[in-house]
Amino acid sequence: MIMWGDPVLGGALLASALLLRRWPLAALAVTLGGAAAIIALQPVATAELVVVAVAAGLEICYMAATRTRRVSVTGAAMAGGVSLLIPHLGAPYGSSLRLGSAAPGVPVVAIVVLLVTVIAWLIGHSIRQAQAQAELAASQAAMAERLRIARELHDIVAHSIGVIAIQAGSGRSVFDARPDQARDALAAIEASSRETLSGLRRLVTGLRRADLEPGPGQAPLGPAPGLADIDRLAATALDAGVRVQVDWRGSREPLPADIDLSAFRIIQEAVTNVIRHAGTSQCQVCIDQQDGQFSLEVTDSGRGGSAVGTGYGITGMRERAALLGGDFSAGPRAGGGFRVAVRLPVPAPAPAR
Repeated sequence: MIMWGDPVLGGALLASALLLRRWPLAALAVTLGGAAAIIALQPVATAELVVVAVAAGLEICYMAATRTRRVSVTGAAMAGGVSLLIPHLGAPYGSSLRLGSAAPGVPVVAIVVLLVTVIAWLIGHSIRQAQAQAELAASQAAMAERLRIARELHDIVAHSIGVIAIQAGSGRSVFDARPDQARDALAAIEASSRETLSGLRRLVTGLRRADLEPGPGQAPLGPAPGLADIDRLAATALDAGVRVQVDWRGSREPLPADIDLSAFRIIQEAVTNVIRHAGTSQCQVCIDQQDGQFSLEVTDSGRGGSAVGTGYGITGMRERAALLGGDFSAGPRAGGGFRVAVRLPVPAPAPAR
């Protein structure tokens, strides 16, 4: 008798490999069909059975990892169905395992195929779940980065544009009568514009991971703003017609960079809201740092407001505080005006080695 099982099995596996990527169920059907043919036509060596079981298991694992659950379950059912047909193929294929004295023998190869099918499907399904979790984590990270960029752009642009709009209106109103005041307004507009461009360029440079050294003809990029720039912020607000009274309390120890930047951006946004919406000529900023806590409060006695958290500004301030594990509140004051309050935990410095 000619042993032609190896060529049949080899051809089936080759055809299955060519079909697997585009038509995985058809590829599995070819593998199982070739295995059923050689089992039915002649005695099968153990090595051939192992090759068939491994090939079918790899294909099922691939389907469970890359295709929908319906496709992978269909493939597993096909492999299970072929394993149940093995006792009826009519050729000797190895010993049988009896589950009881009255029960018919169950071929060992059928049990092996069933076990390989289940294990392969579980492995592929685990791989698919891990990939889905990784994609979800990447999506959440991308969304968090988008929100961070949106907050930074809002804080950079909204403050400066608000000041520029007020200075432009002031300069236009006194252009003929008080040219000196108009020139001062234009100077303030120029300074705010340059500051905004510098901040935008710093943000874009960080996003592109480019060399931080300025190119020919470019002004150097300044460091990210922090609480050390409060006086400059107060001067910009004064040019826009609002005097900012800053009250420092507690310790003046340096803060971590993320807390320092977020604290400045929150104060900047709160002062910008005073300039644009409060209709008052002054506001108060209270900064306190002690006992591992940093707190700030921005208050004014202007028109106040009733819609808390509906704009991007307050939403951005709340998100900044939440990202640092802090508390945020904003709303009208009982005696009139508006109040923004933030409390942020300050991590203890690492012990010196």
